This record gives sequence, structure tokens and C-alpha cells, in this order.
Amino acid sequence: MRYAYALTTAILLGGAATALSLNQPAGAQTAQNEPGTIQAVAPKAGAPMSFADLVARLQPAVVNISTTQRVKVNANPFAGTPLEMFGQGQGQPVTREAQSLGSGFVISADGYVVTNNHVISAGAQGAVVESITVTLSDGRDFKAKLIGHDAQSDLAVLKIDGAALPFVKFGDSGRARVGDWILAIGNPFGLGGTVTAGIISATHRVTGTGAYDRFIQTDASINRGNSGGPMFDLNGNVIGINSQILSPTGGNVGIGFAIPAEEAKPIIDKLMKGQSITRGYLGIAMQDLTKDLAAGFGLPSDRGTLVARVEPGQPAEKAGIKQGDVIVKVNGKDVTPEQTLSYIVANVTPGTRIPVELIRDGKRQTVNVTVVARPPEEQLTGFDPSDQDGGPGDDGDDGAAATAPTALLGVGVTPLTPQIARSIGVDPSIGGLVITGVNPSSDAAGKGLMRGDVIVSVNQQPVRTGADLTKALAAAKAAGRKQVVLFIQRKNAGNYIPVGIAGN
Repeated sequence: MRYAYALTTAILLGGAATALSLNQPAGAQTAQNEPGTIQAVAPKAGAPMSFADLVARLQPAVVNISTTQRVKVNANPFAGTPLEMFGQGQGQPVTREAQSLGSGFVISADGYVVTNNHVISAGAQGAVVESITVTLSDGRDFKAKLIGHDAQSDLAVLKIDGAALPFVKFGDSGRARVGDWILAIGNPFGLGGTVTAGIISATHRVTGTGAYDRFIQTDASINRGNSGGPMFDLNGNVIGINSQILSPTGGNVGIGFAIPAEEAKPIIDKLMKGQSITRGYLGIAMQDLTKDLAAGFGLPSDRGTLVARVEPGQPAEKAGIKQGDVIVKVNGKDVTPEQTLSYIVANVTPGTRIPVELIRDGKRQTVNVTVVARPPEEQLTGFDPSDQDGGPGDDGDDGAAATAPTALLGVGVTPLTPQIARSIGVDPSIGGLVITGVNPSSDAAGKGLMRGDVIVSVNQQPVRTGADLTKALAAAKAAGRKQVVLFIQRKNAGNYIPVGIAGN
């Protein structure tokens, strides 16, 4: 079953289980979670007897966020049906009103509010957000102004015109530990203020959603509408901002994710000042070094990140980094599944010169790279081996005779010619062999290879003819390799893919 990421928010609470008592209410300019306003008494084994005092103090600072959007829809009720062909029900697109709901929390007495970017961004294609409304727990509504937002970190800051508002402060998410209690307060399904409790299931969790992809995972119930709400520890500190769930149904299954406070607060501080968010960039396409790929390259472990492509004119190329290099350390920090290359580089200030340690042809070396600012996301492209778009049409004339299927690999190939390159949308200068057919029972088919893909290299060795491919496969088989690593070009992007050799 394919899992779907449903965007939502989760709140985590760190610290030992405690019984809580509540002091007198703080003044208007005091945070709801100011030290001393919520006191922890002698810790006890097991769960706290109640979270009620903690919730009573914190809930007034948690808000509901709703947006009003204008969405263009097709006015033809027969659109997409056979009747559309006969002109039935023709009409121009009409604009209709739509709404979205999410959560947030007030971080200052004068009305700054934090939420997720996806809560206040237009969801449907062509939709325009016309207004944002913030509703406090006491029922008061405020029209909000968008101060700043950052899609990559999924954070946004709003401002409402209020005074002496209840607010909360960030805590230190770096001290959060797996097993700590947390509370999540939000607005799931538009029901109003809802509180759930759970524990921290993992820290520094990578979900594959971007450079700032390190979350606190919780088993607290998080659903649609919790997005943007706070995650509190048992001292009442905001240690996370609920933003995602992992679910096959779109509802809570006990796997929710929050943006750690240590990642969120520096970005929020900049957004509040009207500053733009800049991130470091090397100019490479990255690929996880899986165990299969590591075995194909003859590397001892799956640590590090594989360079799938080097962008011309960018810092990596200028420093001498090449396609096929495995980057294992950046600026003194090891590249691991928990501390990814994209995360490390994104946190480097543009203009900084840093050392990059890599493995090339089995040997370690270090190059120095001057990091630049990351371009807008719309300028960056990726490659998904499971994407089935882009195969050439079968017009019966590919410009060259296809070879018989390569038995060891399970594919048929033919040399790339300028005519074929034009038909499949690749640069003819890359060279290589075009896949003309794939055995459906082969590992190549299982890995997503398809007609029209171009095999550029095998185990880092360029292949231009069928003889090159046969030689490379034979050498891998003689060396006892069970698979080879192919560099596959599809349209304007490429990726390394490990493919098993038949008979091994």
C-alpha cells in the first residue's frame, strides 16, 4: 500500500513525567509558559495524574487559523464525459469560494502568530488566498496579515492587531529525548481546541521532504487541522510545530511529525524582521547511498551521499567534484541518514568556504568549496526512477537497429544517435545506450528502468556500444559482483540505479 503524507501538525512534550500545579495567572506581558507560572512538583513514576493545569495555562495562546480562497472551477457539468464532445453544457470557468483550516500559536503579547506555510498557502491550483482569520480560544476573531513565510521549512508568521494577548515561548528542543511526554494542542477537523498527549517516538527523523527535513516524531494523535499547532513539553515549553503525519488513510495512526524549535526559531526570528531566508547550495543532485549502491560501488558501508549530477558553473563543479563521487563529510560533519548532506549544506551561510571530504575510485580526498545561495525551488529539478513519463513513442523508426536484449541485464539497447536523442528529449552529447525494451521479469524492470532511458555508464565506466556494455557486465560478474550500478539519464535528469545481474 502506498503511504500518503497528510500535512498536519504535532506537539511534543519533553522531560520526566511530573505532577503539575498552577501558580497565579501571569500578567498581560508574561508568557503563558513563563518559568514559575507552571511548577513541576515531585516527579512520580508513570504518567502524570492529569495534564489539566498545564492545558489551562497554555491553551489560550493556541489559535485556529482559517483562510478564504477564490478557486476557479469548470462550470461545465459534462466536463470529462462523452457529452462534452458534443458541446453539451458549455460554459466559462467560474470562481468559487473555498476555505481551509489549521492551527497556530501566539508568540508575543502584541500579536505575532506562528503556523505552517501550507496552512496559509493556496491549496488548489490557481487558488488565491484572499483573507486569513485567527480565532482565539475565547472566540475572538482577528484578521491577520502575513508577515513572512518560507515554503522549504513550511513556516509562516502572521500578525494580528491585539494587545495583552496570551502567548507562549519556545523551549530547547535539543534536550528532548525519546520517551519524553509531550502535549499537542490544535484544531483537527475544525472541531475547535483539542488536546492530545503522547511521547516522543524519535528525534532527528528524516522523512525525505526537503533540506530542512529533521523532525520530532510523536505518537500523540495528530490529524488534519493540527498543522501549525504547538508541541509542548511538560514544562510548558514549545519544542515543536506540528506539520506532518504519515498515514495510509490521511488520519492519525500514531506517526506525527513536528518541526523542532531549534530549527524553527531562527527562521521565525528572520521572518518577523522581514528578512529573506537564504540557504547554502553546492550545485549537485544528491542520491542516497543505499546498501545496494554501496555494494555496487564496492564501498564498505551506506554512509555518505552519492553525487548523481554536477550542475555546470556551480560551486561543486568549480571545486572539482564529479558525478559518482560519494561525499562523506562536509565542514567537519559526517554525512549520515540522520544528518543528511542537504541539511548540512543548507545550514551553511552562503559565501562560506568549507572542506568537503569525498570518496572517488575508492580513495578519500578533500576539496574546498565556496557555498552559494540556494536558487528558488522552481528552478531545481529532480529525477524519479518510478516516473513513467518521457518514454519515446514507438514510431517504428528509432534511427538505428536495436540489439537483442542483453541477457545479463534484462534490457535491449541501441547506441544513442542525434535523431534518437531528439525523440526522447536528451542531450545527444551525453552518449550512451538507449534502452529499447525491458524484460518484465528482470531486476531492471523492478527498479523502474524503461524504454527510452539512456544507460550512460556501468560502474562508472562510460558505455557507448553493446560491446562496452557486455564487457562491463562480464567484468562485474568475474569480480563476483551480484549487481552493477548504472547511471540512467531520463530527459534532462539522471540517477544512479543498482541493477542485479542475471545468474547471480
